[in-house]
Amino acid sequence: MYYLVETDKPLNQAADDLAVAVAHHGFGVLHVHDLGAALRNKGIAFAEECKIFEVCNPVQAANVLAADMRLNMALPCRISVFTERGKTKIGLIKPLPMLAALSQDATLIQVATDVEEKIIQMVDDAR
Repeated sequence: MYYLVETDKPLNQAADDLAVAVAHHGFGVLHVHDLGAALRNKGIAFAEECKIFEVCNPVQAANVLAADMRLNMALPCRISVFTERGKTKIGLIKPLPMLAALSQDATLIQVATDVEEKIIQMVDDAR
């Protein structure tokens, strides 16, 4: 269900490299949520770092929405770069099992398979 790797890179370098990999694979970064900073800004003592990238390929997103508009709630894909006990990690929830839980449409399963392959490549490239 998850794809998770560890990297020797500092968090900001891994995040920068992920942004480059996203573009290289034909996706765009819609937004980056700095969850760690957001929690600290709310007065929560949160020691870890966590940047959540919302990534999207517009053609694939349109294919999903054309098949089932309700699946907008599963978009965009998210890739996280975070620290845990001093280690930098990059991970995601795999689109295929998530989408398969929501639909058995063969076209959607193929889209999820293609997207999953690409975002795993992005993570591996950023590693």
